Amino acid sequence: MTGRAPAVADRPHVAELLRTLIRYDTTNPPGNERECAAYCRDVLNSVGIPAELMGNDPDRVNVISQLKGRGDAPPLLMYGHIDVVPTAAQPWDVPPFEGRLQGGYIWGRGALDMKGGVAMMMDAFMRAHLEDADLPGDVILALVTDEEAGGHTGAEWLVDAHPELFEGARYAVGEFGGFSKTYRGRKFYMVQVAEKQGCRVEAIARGPGGHGSLVHHDTAPTRMAQFLVKLDRTPLPFHIHPVTRMMVEAMSGSLPLPDSAFLKLLINPAFTGSMLRRMGTVGKEMEPLFRHTANATIINGGEKANVIPSEVTVNLDCRMLPGYDSEDLLGELQAIAGPDIEFRAVNFQPKPWIFNMGLFDTLAGIISEQDPEGVSVPMLMPAGTDGRHFAQLGIQTYGWMPMNLPANFDFLKTIHAANERVPVSALEFGAEALYRLLQRFHE
Repeated sequence: MTGRAPAVADRPHVAELLRTLIRYDTTNPPGNERECAAYCRDVLNSVGIPAELMGNDPDRVNVISQLKGRGDAPPLLMYGHIDVVPTAAQPWDVPPFEGRLQGGYIWGRGALDMKGGVAMMMDAFMRAHLEDADLPGDVILALVTDEEAGGHTGAEWLVDAHPELFEGARYAVGEFGGFSKTYRGRKFYMVQVAEKQGCRVEAIARGPGGHGSLVHHDTAPTRMAQFLVKLDRTPLPFHIHPVTRMMVEAMSGSLPLPDSAFLKLLINPAFTGSMLRRMGTVGKEMEPLFRHTANATIINGGEKANVIPSEVTVNLDCRMLPGYDSEDLLGELQAIAGPDIEFRAVNFQPKPWIFNMGLFDTLAGIISEQDPEGVSVPMLMPAGTDGRHFAQLGIQTYGWMPMNLPANFDFLKTIHAANERVPVSALEFGAEALYRLLQRFHE
């Protein structure tokens, strides 16, 4: 589709901005984010904010803009991605790229991940310009491509090709976090301060090959099958990561007895596994925060139907806790598999673990102003975001797209799923929170 920026120097309502963003089908692959990026640029231009398109692929360009501050604080980076995951084979009740407003919600792919966050950022950014807000430092806005497939034409390219754009920045706000989650009657705002590292591992089983008409035992396929069963039934060892410890302690400190004592058992290694099992669905959501994960995704072996293959390989999608190396993970996998399986990390680039909590209290204070019942807690992201690219420049990302959500709204089950949607009130809440941040990020 083609979009037209407002003809007058006034920003569109955050909800209308999101509805238009959703109508651009930026499913990745292939992405094709150019028209959506051009619309964002034109909206910024229409209110008098210079913005430009940058990229190494004409169909996949990024939007870069900047507001000048008074220079009392280092620049603050706000970034979000405009590509979205596919909708194929999902049973949507509404067309996923219509941007429908229905029942107080905006429905469509990207409503949560993360065109909703982009709309909130743009709203705060334009408001700061139109109201001539007193910004403590420069504010950089980067709307990027390709986050859902690695960020190669987006954040990764910007960091590698144009690091000068982000010179001096220490903090960034982006995804994934800031949304409210109700647990045991208390509302917690989960602020991402760290994320797990991606690591692709190849598992290899070897054994005697031969003709398919004969009796064979202990072959490569059976050895691999036995390993996969072990991996399914044996969790990798639990680790109490510092960020996860901070999260559990902050949550338990806001709960009454006996809930607080129950939750705190999670960070006692002797009880971690049993407590996660007792917590049911919540425990399943939290388990990746306590250990590395490894899931089989691609299986290869054999070339002919009547020949027993002498080698079978399995691709393992692994996510490692921050601060660990691939050798740590391979050792844990080997301990489960035994000597019959060989492992090698084939796609692991160590990412710096930037951990600077200097902006956390400011973010928590803003949430307390807007929702006195809300408690902000640090969170470890079980997957990866573009934050890993900006960490190469020494920038600490806070996953902070603040959304005050209904207690019965399950963010994690709605994101990437059919009928992805976001309450209009949550967008307004987040846009206001981001605007307040732009005025005080020096604190």
